[in-house]
This record gives sequence, structure tokens and C-alpha cells, in this order.
Amino acid sequence: MTFLDAVELNEKRVLVRLDLNVPIREGKIQDDSRIKAALPTIEYIRDKGGINILCSHMGKPKGRFQDELSLKPVAGRLSELLGQDVRMAPDCVGPEVESMIADLKPGDVLLLENLRFHSGETENDPEFSRQLAKPVDVFVSDAFGVVHRSHASVVGVVAQAPVSCAGFLLKKETEYLGQALLNPEHPFVLISGGAKVSTKLGILSNLLSKVDRIIVGGAMANTFLKAQGYATGTSRVEDDLLQDALQIISRARESKVSFYLPVDFVTGHAPDARQPSGLYPFQDIPEGEMMLDIGPASHTLFSEILKDAKTVVWNGPMGAFENPAFSQGSFGLTQTIAGVEGLTIIGGGDTDSLVHASGVQDSISFISTGGGSFLEFMEGKELPGLKALGLY
Repeated sequence: MTFLDAVELNEKRVLVRLDLNVPIREGKIQDDSRIKAALPTIEYIRDKGGINILCSHMGKPKGRFQDELSLKPVAGRLSELLGQDVRMAPDCVGPEVESMIADLKPGDVLLLENLRFHSGETENDPEFSRQLAKPVDVFVSDAFGVVHRSHASVVGVVAQAPVSCAGFLLKKETEYLGQALLNPEHPFVLISGGAKVSTKLGILSNLLSKVDRIIVGGAMANTFLKAQGYATGTSRVEDDLLQDALQIISRARESKVSFYLPVDFVTGHAPDARQPSGLYPFQDIPEGEMMLDIGPASHTLFSEILKDAKTVVWNGPMGAFENPAFSQGSFGLTQTIAGVEGLTIIGGGDTDSLVHASGVQDSISFISTGGGSFLEFMEGKELPGLKALGLY
């Protein structure tokens, strides 16, 4: 895979695929971390005399223009962060856009409008890919969050552009995640949380042969507990995956991997309850109660498990953290991981939000910008966007 620093950029028109899909409310950006993550690649191209033509998706407009999903607010924030005017194109392809690109000078930055306003983007339409690549000299893929998608701006344009390479964010993602998969230091601890076992089966299965310890929390822990015959009250459970959960536990035992579940839970009558209704050991969850957060004994146990860790990969919260009544377990784990001296890797939107809300992001070795792509990479799957660039 060729990286940006191996490509001639002076006076070249460079199409950069970024992930600028940031949360916007009433026209204001709520979290600009993805924009900031893109800056090293943009600034490098600018400093080498190249012309930045930035493209991204925003939300799911399903092939039609929606003003609330325009990238215009992103152009404004980029202008502030780069200290220069970032021009905004009215579209991402077409004669008007090509004319704007032709007028750009070295050092200029142009942001194209939302790629997904065209159905050709998500359909990986060859003609749409050709139109994207037509006015440029170099294509840079730097949106790790979408490399698991076979979209035009991820896969199709690679075959159309004269030169294609990976940007610095993509390089950083593959290096950090690759290190965890191929050459981790031990003890290696995987922490898997969130709501669904179904979305984490792949990562659990793939890493069973690589990790020393697995911690499972969040609602997915409920399925593992019910599979072993414990009462789970009215908690969320994936009943169709009980046998899969037992198989994971069995495989962990056979592989001599220590497998940990919460030992106590903060309960409530519903995820939006204004306050918890109880604290119970995992063996004694009453009928009518939902397990909505891990309890203090679980936090103590998990902290002990992590104390000597040399590699930690974490995806998914420990409970319904969006509700302050059930957020202590997730925030407590965040603080514990921030204190780990080894390599710490965080992936997934909810986990990313937790880390930033805790203010400990600078104490984490690497925070992945990918959600689905992070999970699929850690599952060992070939990702279309990386395959197109020649990683596999």
C-alpha cells in the first residue's frame, strides 16, 4: 500500500476522501474530532504545494439533496482550523465543480458537497467514480470509517485516478490496529461492551487466539449470563444467541483465555429511569429489574484485570451510559484504561464519546475513527477500501 509521503504533490490536484460525518445540531458542529483528525493529511498536501479537493459523506440522504446534511458547516470549521478560506462547492461532480477545481491554485482548499447526495456513491457506480476522478491527478484515501464500504469514493475511484494512495490517518489506523492483531504485547486484554452480542461475535472469535483475557460488559453480558442459566429480569437478551455465547465461553476455556463477566449490576425499571432502583450480585437479579450498568464490585474486578495489561482493545460501553443514572461503570472503566501503561486502543462511536466526555483522550494511545470498519478490521476481514489500495 502506497502512502501519501511517497507521492509527488507539487501543483497536483489531490482528491482526498475524508470522514467528515460529524454531528450537527441546528447548523452547529457538536464534535469536531473527525475534522481535526483529517488535518495532518490536508496540511501536508498544502505544504507540499498540492491543491486539496476534499470529499466526504454526511448522514444517509439516500441519493437526494437535503439541506440539513450539507457539508457547509464543516467548510466553516475547516477554515478556522486551517487558518485559510476553505471554498465550498455546490456539488461533488459536474461541470461547475470541474470549473472550480480548474481555477484552484497550489495551497488552495475546496470542499465538495455531500457525496451521498448522489446514489452513484453508495452503488459504487463506475460513471460516478469516473466523474470524481476526472479533474484530479492524485486520489488519497483517508477515511478509515468507511473502508468497509464498497462505495465509489472508497473503491471505484481508485481504479479511475492516475495515482492512488493512503493518507496519514489511514496509515495510523492500520499500523495501530495491525500491531494489536499481529504483534501485541502481553498480557493482552479485550474489552467488549455495548448492546448486542451479534455485532461482536466476529471480534470475539478472531481474537480468542490472540488475547489473554476477555472482559464482557454492557447489555451483551446479559446474554452470556442467561446462557449459563442465571436470571436476567427484564434485561435485554439475545435469546437466539445463547448457544453462541456458550460456545465462546467454551472456546475461551479451551484456549486458556480468562473470560470475565460483571459480578454485580446497577438495575432500573427502564433505561430512561431517573434513578437506579437497586444494586444486586449477578446471581440475584429480581424479576421486573433491568441490568443497566456494572456495579462497584465489577469495577474493582475489571481494574485488577487491567492493572498489568500491556495491550488493551476496548469497544462498547458497560451500560446505558447516556443516562447519568447508569453511567458510572462506563466512566469508571474509562478512567481505569487511561491509567494503563501499555498500548490502549479505543474503537466505536459510543466508546469514543465516553473517552472525550471523560477528558482522558490524551491518555489513550489510539482512538480509532472507525465504527463498523474498526470491528471488521479486528475480526480479520478484508476491507474493500484497503483491498483496493493493495493492503491485502
